[in-house]
Amino acid sequence: MRCKNTTLCSRKGTKVVLTGLNRNNQTDFVLSSKAFMAMAKKGMARDILKLGIADVEYKRVPCQYKNQNLSVRVEETSQKPQYLAIKFLYQGGQTDIVAVDVAQVGSSNWRFMSRNSGAVWDTSRVPVGPLQFRLVVTAGYDGKWVWAQKVLPAEWKVGVIYDSGVQISEIAQEGCSKCEDGDWK
Repeated sequence: MRCKNTTLCSRKGTKVVLTGLNRNNQTDFVLSSKAFMAMAKKGMARDILKLGIADVEYKRVPCQYKNQNLSVRVEETSQKPQYLAIKFLYQGGQTDIVAVDVAQVGSSNWRFMSRNSGAVWDTSRVPVGPLQFRLVVTAGYDGKWVWAQKVLPAEWKVGVIYDSGVQISEIAQEGCSKCEDGDWK
């Protein structure tokens, strides 16, 4: 992400991790002061911070979490055994998780989870025992199933982060577009 103010902002910009979800393009990016100042030219960080609001441009780039698997954090709103809310962390590649199911380990009785907000998924139909997840992950226009077995122990705890043992690294494919000379890319 970089801001368009060429007086204050560097052309390099900065990388930010987005976890929210908006269903349209009419939105704002709310950045920490550190991320906002990271878009500035050398010595201009305080000046850009004074702006408060800046026009930006951005492009999606793959996330890389070295030596880190996709992880699941049990959210504070979870209430065992009747309600489970989870957030996925360290989602690598250039992907979106578009569906999540949960089941007891060893069971084929999958129960869907709903996207609560951003990266948080929840259900009030929590299976008993240790839990496994299956996810539909898209990279551009294509998708695939990802299975994460034995993720949450039977005695899962609120606020704890559990390693899924799964790596996601797919890169979104660009869609086809017709070039001016008639060739397809």
